Amino acid sequence: MPADLDALIVLETLRETPAAVEPAVDWPGVENPAELQAQIADWLTQYANAGTRKTYAYALGLPPAWVEALETPGGVVASEDQTKAGGRASVGGGRPPVGRLGVLHQLAWFRWCAGRGMDPRAATGGDVKAWLHQLDAAGAEKRTRQRMLSTLSAFYGHLTEAGVVPANPAALNRARLGLGSTARDASPTIRLTAGQLRALLDAAAQLPNRTRYRELYARRAVAVVGLLTLGLRVSELVGLDRDSLVLSGGEPMLRVLGKGGHHREVYLTDLAERALTDYLTERDRTAQAATPALRGRTSANRSPMIATKEGGPCSRFDINALLRRIAVQAGPALAEVADRIHPHALRHAYVTIALEQDARIQHVQADVGHATIATTQYYDRGRRTRDTTAADLVAAAIQAAGTEAAAPPRTEAAEPEGH
Repeated sequence: MPADLDALIVLETLRETPAAVEPAVDWPGVENPAELQAQIADWLTQYANAGTRKTYAYALGLPPAWVEALETPGGVVASEDQTKAGGRASVGGGRPPVGRLGVLHQLAWFRWCAGRGMDPRAATGGDVKAWLHQLDAAGAEKRTRQRMLSTLSAFYGHLTEAGVVPANPAALNRARLGLGSTARDASPTIRLTAGQLRALLDAAAQLPNRTRYRELYARRAVAVVGLLTLGLRVSELVGLDRDSLVLSGGEPMLRVLGKGGHHREVYLTDLAERALTDYLTERDRTAQAATPALRGRTSANRSPMIATKEGGPCSRFDINALLRRIAVQAGPALAEVADRIHPHALRHAYVTIALEQDARIQHVQADVGHATIATTQYYDRGRRTRDTTAADLVAAAIQAAGTEAAAPPRTEAAEPEGH
């Protein structure tokens, strides 16, 4: 029988002061948990994108707050040298809210290993295959298993390079496991039309709230939808701060940190800029800020672009939940997809609407930060101008669309892995 994983203290955040952690940290099957913690931290901190770090940590069974602590002055994870002798690593923060845990949470790799009293560093290819089969039996979709295996392979690839393990147990033949990717695979991503995006914007502006912050929350909701209509990943959206809003060549744009630590410039449409300006202005007014929101760089001390009422950064879970609320509020236009909508659906819509509006595929690639397009070479972003972005075409389609009831959603061909 699996161990009580709620007692797996090492997978939850510890208190900030090492001296306060008197009881031995327990990770079933692991002799020196602090050493493994340090190795995990060494791997995660190689990724410049905070969203990537949190996604990988959550997929493996670590709470997002544990990763956030790697970035804060008070959250220090001991190095491997400090933990060889059995020292303890300590990070700040609290346990993740239970409501945010998915149905597959207990099957995340580290928790699955702990339930069997197995040190993850002793895992074999057979263990990984057994884990994948259990995920399949639990109802995990193919794309979910693909992503989880990719995360696991990245982790063990790092341990292999560091000499911690002799080989990567997750380097399996995906085709034989039925996890190979092909362009013909159907994507579960719902297809949103320009009319449905318009309905989301309208519903966001009318989002009900009985507190005195109703106007702030409504404008924030509109800003979230407006920014997602630019084709941003949710990790990119929550990673924005107010210094990300810049002027370049006289045009307002966002400097976005994407996958692989690569920055790209995303032009703000009038639609998105108006939504963002209205939100930041209301936010400053509510907070009684000394200076109003500006269209260029601000001295906001790296304040999050989309913030909680207290001024902290919103998480990807917050954005997902907000988008679902907006979709429900949208009524008939989103009725058939309200329970399945998520930020990637808006990114997907950006690409499809842009191509329907005859945007050049190279421009779309540069807009959304795709690593490759099979039919094109890498697009030199140094040649980009306002005319070489599809953003205005997408915004025009949304503006022109009515809020009539949407047609039944279609299933699109899968985007290449890594989008």
